Amino acid sequence: MNEELITRVGRHLRSWVTGRPSADDTPGPESATVVLEDSAFLDALLGSDAVGPRTLVLAPAARDGQDGRSGATVVGYEGSLSGSEGDASVGDVLFLQTQDYGVSPYMSLLGTTLVRVAGDTDFELFLADADAARAEGRFAPFAVSPAVQIADLSALGAHVPGDGPGTRLYVDRDGGVSVSPQGLRLGTAGDSAGALHSAWQRLNAASDTGGAVPLGAAVPEEVRGPAVRRRPWLARYLAALDLLRDLQTRGITEPRVSGFGRRLVPGLDAVDGALDADDPKAPFLCWTSDKAYVRVAGADRTFQLGRRAAEITEMLLVLGSAEAVAEHAESGSVDRAAIERVLAFFADKGVSLIPGVPVLEMTV
Repeated sequence: MNEELITRVGRHLRSWVTGRPSADDTPGPESATVVLEDSAFLDALLGSDAVGPRTLVLAPAARDGQDGRSGATVVGYEGSLSGSEGDASVGDVLFLQTQDYGVSPYMSLLGTTLVRVAGDTDFELFLADADAARAEGRFAPFAVSPAVQIADLSALGAHVPGDGPGTRLYVDRDGGVSVSPQGLRLGTAGDSAGALHSAWQRLNAASDTGGAVPLGAAVPEEVRGPAVRRRPWLARYLAALDLLRDLQTRGITEPRVSGFGRRLVPGLDAVDGALDADDPKAPFLCWTSDKAYVRVAGADRTFQLGRRAAEITEMLLVLGSAEAVAEHAESGSVDRAAIERVLAFFADKGVSLIPGVPVLEMTV
């Protein structure tokens, strides 16, 4: 397996597990990534328009190559990508382990690890960890490890507009098709792309929170839906996990994250309706004992700030305007010139600190 294909397989696997489309993927009716549990259904799959030239198909013990009918790329793997506990390898180059969310705190992370919510207990533990992070700033250590990918993010409250049959499919041992091993059945191997998309839309329409399909066979919607609805900040929590994983790869461990347990600026934690409280797209501010950072959500961009600039940045993120920051600051301790400098710094980087305000309109 050449290096280009190895990189492509890794990218597709991350997308298949999480439900997030790859940044370089071109949307289309066919699925970007399909994983089969049994190669007996490979011919039926390749004979349908659910796969096409942009599709990567992973099938047990299959011969690597391009399918002449569909144009899809077929790659073999060993082990299991669907079990709640197990290991898989692709070409003796990529190695992955899969484990339930509930056992993850007690397991060693030996490499890339796919963490799945496999039932009600796992879901309750995921919610408990999210609640602890939100209220106290305590993030589960395994969840922020760079080795971990948490599966089925749209079902856990993340905003993943591209999740669905156009991004990923899973074919089980009986030929049933879903988007994940824990997902509601959308059809059967060989069904058309249109039929699978229609089933996805119909089943998801049963939930006002979205994400009903990816975990629907493991966690009842009457349990999942209300729990997500009561926590509109879950998307921001999951984005914070991405942030913390990225910072760990840079050697930055155990930073505090603004809005999770506390704020850098005293008094901001008492502000009702903080603008960055629930919005997963708002930049994150985090800090250690000696440094502060701003991370642009959804982009690989992190900025290091001095303490004073970090405090002004946090006030802008929470309060939403230079005027509100000036009013909040005690004894005029923050002047408009300092606010202007912070806004200009981020505007120059193409970053808006104020939700809903374009960069061109962000300066004072």
